[in-house]
Amino acid sequence: MRNRTATAAAAIALAIVAAAPAAAQEREYINPRDASMEGVTPFSGAVWVGETLYLSGTLGLVDGAPPASATEEARLVMESVKSMLEAAGLTMDHLVSVQVFCSDVDLYDTFNQVYRTFFTGNFPARAFIGSGDLLFGARYEVQGIAAR
Repeated sequence: MRNRTATAAAAIALAIVAAAPAAAQEREYINPRDASMEGVTPFSGAVWVGETLYLSGTLGLVDGAPPASATEEARLVMESVKSMLEAAGLTMDHLVSVQVFCSDVDLYDTFNQVYRTFFTGNFPARAFIGSGDLLFGARYEVQGIAAR
């Protein structure tokens, strides 16, 4: 009886640990920022939780403004995503989910022509969201989730 009780208690403890929320798991920050830093935007570039990397939204700006060409902006925003993944030791093919926020859904095909050139394998799941105005007059903001 004692062994069954110990086994049941161990099983319950394992279930609790397995179900622990992400907040209780260790985190590793890529390009970290914290509340003590003045003059920086209040978010980190990306955060590892377990085997999952959560990428903050990124823009494709030049000197704080979008380039004249929507195609060039799409390339810049995707280069920014790629750089963040590389900083975490990953590639674009590690992305499992992407959200694209776009100020004008008429730019869907323009974005896709650039987007597809950044992958060598299967494309990640994706949403393309007509968002209205974006910060700094950007056309695109891209956010993603990657996994090892």
